[in-house]
Amino acid sequence: MAVEEERANETAAELSKSMVRLRARLRRESAPDEMPWTWSQLTTLARVVEHGPTTASALAQAEHVRRQSMSETLAALRTHGLIVAEPDPSDGRKTLISATREGRDLTATIPAAREAWLSSALRNLLQPEEQQLLLKAAAIMNRLADAEA
Repeated sequence: MAVEEERANETAAELSKSMVRLRARLRRESAPDEMPWTWSQLTTLARVVEHGPTTASALAQAEHVRRQSMSETLAALRTHGLIVAEPDPSDGRKTLISATREGRDLTATIPAAREAWLSSALRNLLQPEEQQLLLKAAAIMNRLADAEA
């Protein structure tokens, strides 16, 4: 096996493990146990809030899930009064999903708690150079997330 391929495989394994651990920690810090929503419901709601009225198909594609899984997620959000679905005025065959005021209010609290914990951890545990390195790594991770490979 070529050195480059071996390094890529090792990097992929380590990155995957660390992302799973950090994601679990962010969940714990930002979504207290008493919240009835799953992480996928919260991230979908945040996407609806951020990108405005959108379709279930667009959400499924953006969240990298099957249309059926997205339908289940949206049904739960609708049950909790966090989203509404209305016919698309430009194409009556489509339905547009929008966040309610309750949904927008909820999404405002989640990132604040998560980012407060992460910001504190970054300040207390990392040197400025390490923080800068993580900023660069975040940009690279976003590129990977958007890759079609």
